[in-house]
Amino acid sequence: MTERVDAVVIGAGHNGLVAANLLADAGWEVLVCEASDTPGGAVRSAEITAPGFVNDLASAFHPMGAASPVLRDLDLPAHGLRWRHAPAVVAHPTLDGRCAVLHRSVDDTAAALDADHPGDGDAWRALAADWDRIGGDVLEAALRPFPPVRPAGRLLRTLGAGDALRLARMLVQPVDRMARERFGGSAAALLLAGNALHTDLGPDSAGSAAYGWLLTMLGQQIGFPVPVGGSGALTDALVARLATRGGRVECGRPISSVLVHRGRATGVADAAGNRIAARRAVLADVDAPRLYRDLVGEEHLPARFVADLDRFHWDFSTVKLDWALDGPVPWAAPGARSAGTVHLGADVDGLRRYAADLTSGRLPEDPFLLFGQMTTADPDRSPPGTESAWTYTHVPRGLGWGTDDVLRWADRMEQVVEAHAPGFRSLIRARAVAGPADLEAQDTNLVDGAITGGTCAPHQQLVFRPVPGLGRADTPIDRLFLSGASAHPGGAVHGGPGGNAARAALAATGRTGPLYRGAVRFAHRRLYA
Repeated sequence: MTERVDAVVIGAGHNGLVAANLLADAGWEVLVCEASDTPGGAVRSAEITAPGFVNDLASAFHPMGAASPVLRDLDLPAHGLRWRHAPAVVAHPTLDGRCAVLHRSVDDTAAALDADHPGDGDAWRALAADWDRIGGDVLEAALRPFPPVRPAGRLLRTLGAGDALRLARMLVQPVDRMARERFGGSAAALLLAGNALHTDLGPDSAGSAAYGWLLTMLGQQIGFPVPVGGSGALTDALVARLATRGGRVECGRPISSVLVHRGRATGVADAAGNRIAARRAVLADVDAPRLYRDLVGEEHLPARFVADLDRFHWDFSTVKLDWALDGPVPWAAPGARSAGTVHLGADVDGLRRYAADLTSGRLPEDPFLLFGQMTTADPDRSPPGTESAWTYTHVPRGLGWGTDDVLRWADRMEQVVEAHAPGFRSLIRARAVAGPADLEAQDTNLVDGAITGGTCAPHQQLVFRPVPGLGRADTPIDRLFLSGASAHPGGAVHGGPGGNAARAALAATGRTGPLYRGAVRFAHRRLYA
């Protein structure tokens, strides 16, 4: 062993950096090894279109990050992170002239929904009031280690048994059904279903209501904020905080294997053959299949666990465009002009067809686009009078597309934008196109362009993520913890997997560590015997 530290963290994505910070707070000597030349993973920014235009390479708007109790506890504003907001949160225009808008103000959103259908404004106020009452505990339950005993207990006391059951029913519903039960018009349904499709779940998918509700309520409560200067500013704050605690990040140092001796992770080996001993723990901010198959090796894992891993379900692939625009987007719908995030391409029935095409392995006839107006949200992103913008859409996995295929689909995506904003193409100064393979090259965790670390469907959440198990960061290898988006609670920039992995590592090495590790070993033996 050439080096010895208390913990090695594989990967400097935001989850790896969150885990490293929490371990450093506990006094551990922590080394983070990152394969890329820069930290951040999917939370990075760069000038990839034209000089003076800052584009986010993957994640852009961060309602979960701004609301996350995990990130809040790290006090990242003390290390340079600042948030900004677009005037409106989300807009969803349709080609028949409608445009649903989620405003920063509950009253403004409610008034717009009432104009669409009388009574929907009051229904929206009721939904927002319920979120204000329980939202904090919902986030604690969703993002903290499983099972979430304390926040779940508080929710039960607040709601009572009957309303707790009603909440559970809503969370497992398809989002279209949820909208139909609460609203009479189409605007609220557009907002809920469009936000649910920030995951890989369509309007008729079980569990999609949970995501549509969560994102719209966060948008209503805190907006869809962006880090000033680019998403990379969030990574910069995590790195800066870690440095003040004595932690180190070494970029350009890919890890080739996790060292396992008698069922315990003892360290890692890098691509150059150097070995790093981990006195206490190894944490991996990588996707689950790569950790277990490539870094650990199936020979160290229970056969039934490996068989479960064969059923790991990825989310869809992604194609992303970034633009440098010579002016604001000329939206036909006025409501879209002030929104940071715009949903394009379909009404709820169109979203249903889009999701069905993807599930069937077909290229969508009418792709649904998520569109970001970054200068609208943060004027520092481009020169005055211009706009830094992006869009992405999903395509089926395994297409094996080359450059020409991706460029043809990029042109199709621009046609969708042009239909909603005539004259858009004349504003393009430069663009950058990233297909599934390009996204994976930027961040190896985005396997074939999957951006949520595996499907968000219920069959791969909680105790089913990444495989049937404990729903925790602990792995069948002692002192090895999964801290990436393949672990509970999954994708998005909230730090949950990293925070949970750090807490598991601390529990495994604390005063009651032998009892904790013994219980985990016993449970794994029963699960995978």
